[in-house]
Amino acid sequence: MTKKFDQMCPDDDDQLLFADESPSPAADAARQQAWKVIIADDEKEVHTVTEMVLSDYQFEGRTLMFLNTYSGEETRRLIEEHPDTAILLLDVVMESKDSGLEVVRYIRDHLENRFVRIILRTGQPGEAPENEVITKYDINDYKEKTELTSQKLFTTVTAALRAYRDIRVIEKSRRGLEQIIESSARLFELQSLKKFARGALTQLISILGLGETSVYFQVDGFTALQEGEEFVILAATGQFEPFIGRSVMAVVPDDIRSRISNAISKEHCQFDGSTFVGYFPTKNGSRNMLYISGWRDMTEMDKNLIRVFSTNLAIAFDNIHLNREIVETQKEVMFTLGEVVETRSHETANHVRRVAEMSFILARKAGLDEQEARLIYRASPMHDIGKVGIPDSILLKGGPLTSDEFEIMKTHVTIGYNILRNSKREILRTAAIIALQHHERWDGNGYVQGLEGEEIHIYGRITTLADIFDALSKRRVYKDPWPTERVVDYIRQERGLIFDPDLTDVFLDNIETFIAIRNRFRDK
Repeated sequence: MTKKFDQMCPDDDDQLLFADESPSPAADAARQQAWKVIIADDEKEVHTVTEMVLSDYQFEGRTLMFLNTYSGEETRRLIEEHPDTAILLLDVVMESKDSGLEVVRYIRDHLENRFVRIILRTGQPGEAPENEVITKYDINDYKEKTELTSQKLFTTVTAALRAYRDIRVIEKSRRGLEQIIESSARLFELQSLKKFARGALTQLISILGLGETSVYFQVDGFTALQEGEEFVILAATGQFEPFIGRSVMAVVPDDIRSRISNAISKEHCQFDGSTFVGYFPTKNGSRNMLYISGWRDMTEMDKNLIRVFSTNLAIAFDNIHLNREIVETQKEVMFTLGEVVETRSHETANHVRRVAEMSFILARKAGLDEQEARLIYRASPMHDIGKVGIPDSILLKGGPLTSDEFEIMKTHVTIGYNILRNSKREILRTAAIIALQHHERWDGNGYVQGLEGEEIHIYGRITTLADIFDALSKRRVYKDPWPTERVVDYIRQERGLIFDPDLTDVFLDNIETFIAIRNRFRDK
């Protein structure tokens, strides 16, 4: 119609006419939601009549969108392009006497599409007897064209759409439960709280979005953790994405604030229209929240999927916080034991804290992953634990040690190793390696094993650099602190002798970072 009008009125306003006829976003959304119906028939009149009879048809508030094909080959191509087709009104005889039946076989066997409702229509029932077709082919209805009055067509389409809807609901529920199982496995992995928060939000959106289209499934949401008196956003999507790290109540609109306050006061998850507020208190007293909105026509099945997922989410939140408690307890114990040794030898307790911080940064800068770097961070404070077995007369001596005294002092590495080595805990096994090897040298002249180069574990090589840098920078019972410039020159000179040359380069390239750590954890 536009083309004809364009030919009749070829003036400067033509572009405006074309622009006016562009579908609006609302029309696009309505088209996306319409039930797709393919009319496959080689007679154009059948297409015309079918569309005319069903032109005002609606089922559950959604209209029909017709797709037209005139041959079996064209139908196969179209159903492949539109796997979400609800109904196929299929003629048996098109380019050949059994082309329609071949289409059925292609859809069910090749495409493995069990959802589309296939209504076989024939004007020549003798070519495809009903009993034979129903038995041999996976179709859902069989109609002779002569019996399809307007009322019967309405009834047939309604029954088919109702069946299609129910099958899709069952399939979505099945896929949702499968995804909940898969998601829960990922949620229960050992991970940081922020990573967990992002994962929880992503998985819930994915579960709710099964089968939806981006045109009418735009999600806003966030996960938050209580810090002090406020909930702080850890992960977010949609309109809340810019507010990560901010207080929830400071950034959300009044209506959302009211929903959140209601969930908090009732200490229970809340559904409100297209909105879900998940409230997850943990056994250690922390409180967590998940807010999500944006999907239309939330069904009872959607709510049930959320309830199931939320049960697992609550347990996962609990596990994350319990794990954090264990990690913090481990860290505190390791630092405390390390500090006990340093205090006994009249050295500053902050030495082990500085060594831990520097070891972590050096490990990350050297390319170790977060998990391994954290392991070194927690284990390195135990590097001198073996000094508990060294006599005070040697440990606290203010001057140089005799050769015999030095031999006794060297045993602190094996004492520490023997204290830790039988543990089954990874953190203590790591501490055992560090305790044994942190006095080895790259050139093989260290003690007690005389290891050389990469025979020394990377954990030992990293801790050695951090330990010596800090020890030379600070006062000890046997020495005054060195100026920073002298310490840096010493490390540079001992590159490839005491220290791993590659680690030394990384350390010196980032020397300001290590100086800042030393200054941040000053001696008391």
